[in-house]
Amino acid sequence: MPPPTPKLAVPDLTDAEFAELDDLLAATPEPLQPVDAVMLDGFLCGVLVQPVLLAPETWLPYVYDFDAQPLPADADPAWRERTQTLILRRYAALNHAIVEDGWFNPLILEFDDEHPRQPVAEGEIDPMEGLSEVSQALMPWVAGFQHATLSFPHLDDMPDDAVMSALARLYRHLPAQTDEEREVVATLDAEHPLATLDDAIEELVVTVADLSDLTRDLRFKVETVRRDAPKVGRNDPCPCGSGKKFKQCHGSA
Repeated sequence: MPPPTPKLAVPDLTDAEFAELDDLLAATPEPLQPVDAVMLDGFLCGVLVQPVLLAPETWLPYVYDFDAQPLPADADPAWRERTQTLILRRYAALNHAIVEDGWFNPLILEFDDEHPRQPVAEGEIDPMEGLSEVSQALMPWVAGFQHATLSFPHLDDMPDDAVMSALARLYRHLPAQTDEEREVVATLDAEHPLATLDDAIEELVVTVADLSDLTRDLRFKVETVRRDAPKVGRNDPCPCGSGKKFKQCHGSA
């Protein structure tokens, strides 16, 4: 019998808290440009699967602004504390789910009568032009994931075909910018078609779990510290040049 899955010390966000977080992010002081709750979800996964362990203080600025401009000193402390609390709870929940279960529930907003797509203003480019309905639903989440990989390019820089293949399976839901990207998307659509949104979400989750597995050893690699100078014995002369034994000088601390 497999061991029981450890309970999450900090509970995941409720639907009401996701909605609250979206409103809090939208209230980020101008001129900063924050992510929304859906993009945040993808961004956090992009942070978690990096081949380096990133501390929250490193990636949080990219949540509040795409260029990581710092929050103004006079930002409301209560707003800042509540927003960060919810962000870090979702980060912890995703990390736990990916590591312990190999599965998580991404925050995907399916466009329907209740949540229609926002119309594109006249003269603006439709960011979802050319995408299937399935990819339109996943695009904001994947755009958040890509925001993490652009902000922290360690993952993109890995010389690993398996990593590149996994990223292609995610980025197929973004508008293709080049002929090469269009060719990759066409190949994936032909070889691994996604008939429904559920199919696409399952592939997205499995892909993120694969990336986590592919990068785990590097992410938690412990560097061996090499001692360049020989170890000083307690009865040896102190290296400071005092003439005293090490144990009577700097070794006494």
